Amino acid sequence: MTALDPTAQQLAHALYRDHHGWLQGWLRKKLGCAFDAADLVHDTYARVLAHRELSGIHEPRSYLATVAHGLMVNHLQRKDLERAYLETLARLPASAAPSPEARALALEALQEIDTLLDGLPAAVRRAFLLCQLEGLTHAEIAARLHVSVGSVRQYIARALRQCLELAA
Repeated sequence: MTALDPTAQQLAHALYRDHHGWLQGWLRKKLGCAFDAADLVHDTYARVLAHRELSGIHEPRSYLATVAHGLMVNHLQRKDLERAYLETLARLPASAAPSPEARALALEALQEIDTLLDGLPAAVRRAFLLCQLEGLTHAEIAARLHVSVGSVRQYIARALRQCLELAA
């Protein structure tokens, strides 16, 4: 991120001063965790400062809430992914459980995959993850998602295309 000119610095300071407490409270209420809320407030301001002309923000709370909501959704999806992984590990016999280092690497890889799948419709993401992580057949996924097997094939192909395009 480049340094802000003096006018932009003043706008950034005013945006932070006037809305930081409100945004933190809003996120804390949504998440139920002050620490996660504080992290997301930081991420929200970092994103706003990196990608937005501050003088163009006419409804700051609405804008901040929109940015924070998107970050919160991503955060919650990652938590769900992590929880599902840990639940799967808990079902393994102790002798088959991966080391803490392997667990950390796997979680990091899952988060990278989640980032690659970001922006895809929920059904596409879910079909891909059910296939890749749980090893379900296309027919089993179709039954779970209440769609046709052909739709599942299209969903998985779409997710794979996105992963390949973004990984390249």
